[in-house]
Amino acid sequence: MVEDDIRLANLIVDYLKSHDMHVEVERRGDTVLTRLISYKPDIILLDIMLPGLDGLSLCEKLPDYFAGPILLMSALGSPEDQIKGLELGADDYVVKPVDPSLLVARINNLLRRQAQPSKPESHCLSFGKLSIDPHTQAIRLGNTEVDLTSHEFELLWLLASQAGQVLSRQYIYQYLLNIDFDGKDRKIDVRISRLRKKLGDSIETPFRIKTVWGQGYLFAPEAWNN
Repeated sequence: MVEDDIRLANLIVDYLKSHDMHVEVERRGDTVLTRLISYKPDIILLDIMLPGLDGLSLCEKLPDYFAGPILLMSALGSPEDQIKGLELGADDYVVKPVDPSLLVARINNLLRRQAQPSKPESHCLSFGKLSIDPHTQAIRLGNTEVDLTSHEFELLWLLASQAGQVLSRQYIYQYLLNIDFDGKDRKIDVRISRLRKKLGDSIETPFRIKTVWGQGYLFAPEAWNN
């Protein structure tokens, strides 16, 4: 846990320990990356307003040092703040003050997802210039290799493996996150936006990963020829 509020950190640590979790605490953002060279946690709980290096900047750097889930905890609770955190790579976002039992539930949910076996099947998928290899999670668009996070790859595979079909947000949330879509959560929308940018889709009028208003998302198999 990266948290500079000592009182809050101690309260959270005591509660997490009572639920059989071992917690190490860092007070500054600029010491985290060095710490990760020798210490490998299962999950990182990350405050945003930190001395040395803020949590959002740290969130961008963490994938080079850490492959597990990142849960942002912040008093910054606007939708814009949450969307920015998720776009920068966080797996979840909770607004402080957070109910300790809810925090435990969020942590356990992220850890369960991390432990789940890979869902993609064994065969590769190909659509025009796009190829998707589930074994290596390699994505190629023409002659270009596309770098995706594991969460982005899972979402792309889900959409592409059911190309031409509209997948509802409820279905996607259940399949990927094992939770119901509450009508407000933006995690999947943010991942869709990141996928579109990386795969050369239009943000204003997407034609490769389409939004079907009131229904969900559709992967268009014919749109990858050009």
